[in-house]
Amino acid sequence: MLLPTVALYAGLLALIGQFLASVVGTTRGRLKIPLGDGGKPELIVANRRHMNFVENVPILITLLAVIELNGAPKLWIHVMGIALVAARLVHPFGLNMDNMSSPARIFGAAVTALVTVAAAAILLWQAGSTLL
Repeated sequence: MLLPTVALYAGLLALIGQFLASVVGTTRGRLKIPLGDGGKPELIVANRRHMNFVENVPILITLLAVIELNGAPKLWIHVMGIALVAARLVHPFGLNMDNMSSPARIFGAAVTALVTVAAAAILLWQAGSTLL
């Protein structure tokens, strides 16, 4: 297997993503809203929890995969992978209609951003070291 470390985190994140998608589906079915959100706060929140995951996680899995393929120490992947899984587990609990700055939302967003910046920096360092 070429990417065993990223495979672990991709699998865990896929389960989180599928759970978030299933909440959207069951909420949609219960509220009988086939498309959109019907202006229902419960479905708006479920949609945003899932969409935020989809907006962030695929690119990060890709970045981690490239970092691993480039030969980075597995510890780097584990640190970023654990942080990302923790952020993505906590973040949905912080997204709600009445509070922009819940601790869970801040933690999830901040850790996701930190992993993104760290991954980008590692990739730029890896690219720079091979170009010189």
